[in-house]
Order: sequence, then C-alpha cells, then structure tokens
Amino acid sequence: MLKYIKNYADSIKGIDVYPIISLFIFVLFFIAVIYYVRKMDKRRVEEMKNMPLDLDAETTLPLHTVKQA
Repeated sequence: MLKYIKNYADSIKGIDVYPIISLFIFVLFFIAVIYYVRKMDKRRVEEMKNMPLDLDAETTLPLHTVKQA
C-alpha cells in the first residue's frame, strides 16, 4: 500500500514544496512558543507553577465524604 501511495505522490507536480512548507510552519510555531514563554510575566509563571499546590480547603473534600459507586 505504501508503494501505491509513493507512486501516486510522485506523479503530482509540485508536491516537493509541501514538506518544506510544513517544516517552515513547524519551526515558526516553536520559535513563537519559545518567544512567548520567554516574554511571560515572571509572577504569572510562579502563579501557574503553584496552582496545583494552592487548593482551597472549601473545594477539597475529605476522602471519607466521597461516595463510592
């Protein structure tokens, strides 16, 4: 089946540009993500980093109050 797809793809004119465009978009996306992360406010990063540890006592239930199905 892969041989059929390869032969079909070889018959399409201009298909060789698609892998180059895909790689270019991939690289641009990750450069943008790295730029965004580097420019983030450091206080916001600390806040997000501590989110799992900052649970309110009101929102958490003791284990014995949870009903088992």
